Amino acid sequence: MYTRRGFLSCAAAGMAAAPWLVSASAAGYSAERYRRAFVIDALGGPSEYDEAELRDIKRSGVTAANRTMGEVGNVLNAFDLAIRDIAATDGHVAAHPDLLLKVLAAKDLTIARDTGRIGLIYGFQDTSMLEGDLGRLTLFRNLGVRIVQLTYNRRNLMGDGCLEPADGGLSMLGREAIAEIHRMKQLLDLSHAGPRTIAEGIAASAGPLAITHTGCRALADLPRNTHDSSLKALANKGGVAGIYFMPFLRTSGQVHAEDVIRHLEHAVNVCGEDHVGLGTDGGISPAPTDAAAAEEQRKFFEQRRAANIAAPGEAADVFNLVPEYNDPLRLLRLADDLARRGWREARIDKILGGNFVRLFRDAWGA
Repeated sequence: MYTRRGFLSCAAAGMAAAPWLVSASAAGYSAERYRRAFVIDALGGPSEYDEAELRDIKRSGVTAANRTMGEVGNVLNAFDLAIRDIAATDGHVAAHPDLLLKVLAAKDLTIARDTGRIGLIYGFQDTSMLEGDLGRLTLFRNLGVRIVQLTYNRRNLMGDGCLEPADGGLSMLGREAIAEIHRMKQLLDLSHAGPRTIAEGIAASAGPLAITHTGCRALADLPRNTHDSSLKALANKGGVAGIYFMPFLRTSGQVHAEDVIRHLEHAVNVCGEDHVGLGTDGGISPAPTDAAAAEEQRKFFEQRRAANIAAPGEAADVFNLVPEYNDPLRLLRLADDLARRGWREARIDKILGGNFVRLFRDAWGA
């Protein structure tokens, strides 16, 4: 299947400065404070585990990342693919215990930070692997899955994704799944859902929930982004919205650092600073942006379009990355830019990962 995670696993490219970011404050965000912070990527992380990526993991300073298990989009053999991906990732963790840690409880986040490893949070971006059997949530929780996203872009048994024109909302099974996800002490994720599915999912939820990777629809009216009303409702339920580094942050053209910060500032204004984080939807290593990479992006987009899972905002000539943050230290660079915009360090700490750590504790226990 043609996922961005697979495409962005390539390594090697530089990072350009963004002079417009230097404004309100002369002081940036210190590397030492970054080292002591919880840094959470609520959707992203490593996938290749080759020598170059392992070096970048060490450099990145990311405490933990939600790594997608299996495939998305109602694929055939979804159950088998999820099992294989979990087994393969377990193998990588076993092979690199000095760099990788499987996250099963909130305490593992502290262990990862304090030992300089990256915690891998096993998550789903679809529920097609359940094949309608909610009992499989127990199986997958026992295998380490801690985040469950109900739908991808299209309709599945749980409800409508963001590309479904009918926007039919949750199914009865979807409502039952939400209750079971909470009972299993997993985190409910409403990313990629249609507006009605998001609204109904928030209303139906009696436990911790997130939209791990999204943007603000008030700023870019695209299906992958979330309306202010749902962002506010999510915050009122104690949830967290993760802002991504994806093309959907603007209606056309290449997304840049200014777009990320614009969406972060808007989300904080709508939700409050305790309910916003980061879910880049990207890897750890930088992705190439040369002519060969541009051709690969064209093919990648055409494959997703042929599979009917490409969303408005994706394009053959737009890279799924932020050029200014195309670097293993992307989240430190973002923190530094926010500090230079006049953001308080305590607020930046929350956005970097403090809010998601709190939510993970609520969902999984200490």
